Amino acid sequence: MDLTNRRGIITGAGQGIGQALALEFAAKGAHLLLVGRTEATLQKTADLVKEAGGTSDILVQDLGQADGAQNVADAVKSWDTIDLLVNNAGNVRAGRLEESTAAEATAMIDLNLTAPVLLTQALLPQLRTSGAANGSLILNISSEIALVAMPFYAVYAATKSGLAAFGEAMRRELHGTGVHVATVYPGATDTEMMSSQNADWTRRPVSDVVAQVMTGLASDEHEINASAPDGRGMQELNASNPLAVDAAMAPGLADMEAAVKDHNSI
Repeated sequence: MDLTNRRGIITGAGQGIGQALALEFAAKGAHLLLVGRTEATLQKTADLVKEAGGTSDILVQDLGQADGAQNVADAVKSWDTIDLLVNNAGNVRAGRLEESTAAEATAMIDLNLTAPVLLTQALLPQLRTSGAANGSLILNISSEIALVAMPFYAVYAATKSGLAAFGEAMRRELHGTGVHVATVYPGATDTEMMSSQNADWTRRPVSDVVAQVMTGLASDEHEINASAPDGRGMQELNASNPLAVDAAMAPGLADMEAAVKDHNSI
């Protein structure tokens, strides 16, 4: 896949993986709409995009709101080309399900799953047009938790698994149209989103994760596992014998709950 001179949207672009992806595409001549909730962080990304060789506009928008996807679509409706959509924005609240609030669960569902579905739906006509001409890309940032669902992350796991399944279905629906759909599965990554989580999990540098994503895209990969290599064994075991994973996790449940109880980016 030719990743140069892309024209498109990156959500959650103010920090972390979203910001790093924006800079990678900027270095290849992209023009981007940077979407996020905080103007200051988006402006910082925009400045870095310019330094990297790209151009950008910013849109301050909470995609968890009912009109969020449509507002993004309206912001780019005059663009001649849209050949990139990165569904990256997300949030997390860990803890026992019965101790979570309905508002916390809804916030994760709305931002992590509903927003990417509605944003893809709204932009798909333009992505199809660009795809038929020169190829376009929908990139969904799921999570390793879609491969191994972790206790105390039930709603987050549901949203990221849903996003992965959405990408798989859309890849098949769009087969032959020139619209390439890829899903990324990062593991624990050293981002601001992870700052309130204290579990002893290997955190990959953002640069390593994003470098792997760009290499995978350039090789036309559709499923990019960007988790730490030391977790692959657990993923394989979960696919073949999930009850063995249950048994392996059981002795450490209390410690895990204590380590993740304050993990909250909502």
